[in-house]
Amino acid sequence: MVTTFYAFCLFSALQLWLAVVRGTSEDSCYYYPLPDLSISPDTRTIPWGEPTITYPNGTTCCSSLDQVRSELDAINSRLLQLLSTRSAYVREATRFKATEESVNDPSRNQEVIQGAIDAAPSVYLPQVVAKMVFEGIINSSVLFEECIVSLGLLSTPAWNLD
Repeated sequence: MVTTFYAFCLFSALQLWLAVVRGTSEDSCYYYPLPDLSISPDTRTIPWGEPTITYPNGTTCCSSLDQVRSELDAINSRLLQLLSTRSAYVREATRFKATEESVNDPSRNQEVIQGAIDAAPSVYLPQVVAKMVFEGIINSSVLFEECIVSLGLLSTPAWNLD
């Protein structure tokens, strides 16, 4: 019983220390793992809060949900282009892998994922987003590489990067 109490106290102290180190509760949503979340009973008037994005000309975004979605759609389009370019390099990497077994390099995969998690706060990206996105990118890239190697598709026309 005493050991359980001490463990609880230690755990509580660790949570408090993490909260202090991470700063405000808003900032804690930018680190991984996320804090324990509970559903807010608050009913907010819409829009709530103040705009958090400021453009170089000093104006702020956004005055409507449609404006937010329009900006997200434009970003999604750019992300697709970047992922296409990344896939071209993933395909290129298969030229340097002799067998299907050499495609998956778990230590390299973890290095890339951890690098994204570690770098996320410097660009104000939530670490949980970096973790989940890069895990998805790496896992799907391995499947893509395995397919290229397995089917011997290196002789087919490749991307033309402009």
